[in-house]
Parts: sequence; C-alpha cells; structure tokens
Amino acid sequence: MLKRLATLALIPAAAFLGLLATAEAAQAAPVSTSTLQTQVVALSNQQRAKAGCQALKVNPQLLWAARGHSKYMASTGVFSHTGARNSTFITRVKAAGYSAPRSENIAWGYRSAAEVVNAWMKSPGHRRNLLDCGARTFAVGVVYSTNGTPYYTQEFGSR
Repeated sequence: MLKRLATLALIPAAAFLGLLATAEAAQAAPVSTSTLQTQVVALSNQQRAKAGCQALKVNPQLLWAARGHSKYMASTGVFSHTGARNSTFITRVKAAGYSAPRSENIAWGYRSAAEVVNAWMKSPGHRRNLLDCGARTFAVGVVYSTNGTPYYTQEFGSR
C-alpha cells in the first residue's frame, strides 16, 4: 500500500504551494479517530516546541473543516486539496466560520500519529506549515474509509 501526503499553504504573495510525496505503508492496528487526532495534535506541538514555536490551540471551526475534508476524501477516495464542489482549504475553513485560514496538510494511509507527523516533518512543504511560527491555531481531522484507510487533514489558522 502506498501512503500519500500533500501540503498547501497560503503564502503572503497570495501564491499557493502544492507538494505531493509518497512513502511505503507500515501495518499497525487501527485506533479511534479521536485518539489519532489527539496524538497528531500533541506530536505536532512537540515538533513546534523543538523549533522554538509556540504550541497551537485546537480551534473548533478548523476541526469542523478538517474533519469534513477528511470525510470527503475517505468517502470518495479522492486525495486532493480540492474538495466537494471544488472547494479549497480557504473556502472550507471560511465556511466553517474561521476567518483567517493559513495552510493545510493532508495525508492518507499512515496507521499511527507518529508515522504521519514524521512523514510531514520529512517533507519540506509540510514541515514549513507545521513549523510556521506565525500560525496561532490548528486542528486535525481523521476519518477512516470503508476499507479502514485513515485520511488526515491538518488545518492551520492565523488567529
């Protein structure tokens, strides 16, 4: 099984950066989505602390947007930053009531929080989003597809 991850960032010059990377899958027993989400939050904040950035607080609107996009990817099998009705992370986050979207990381197939965070940290674009000290809030949404594959969306915000 292949694992995939991608990143998208809103850059001050209004440019978008997309990145796609692949890695081999490791097998592990599935865990609940709430456990995975909590673990990814903790591991992400640990990485931020090592880089001298403040810990991010989970924002409920970003969580709504992240889980919604993960649900879309898990139910359709479409792995993309473009979501339902051609939505972007900006439109999804704003539709969830959050006015300051910053960036988005997505991934699928990683069976543990450590695997997905390690993969994001090895990818320059994902690492940049995760260690962006200008971010203030974030959320992680994890949803399993019907075949048990986890889909991850990590949304970052500026306020």
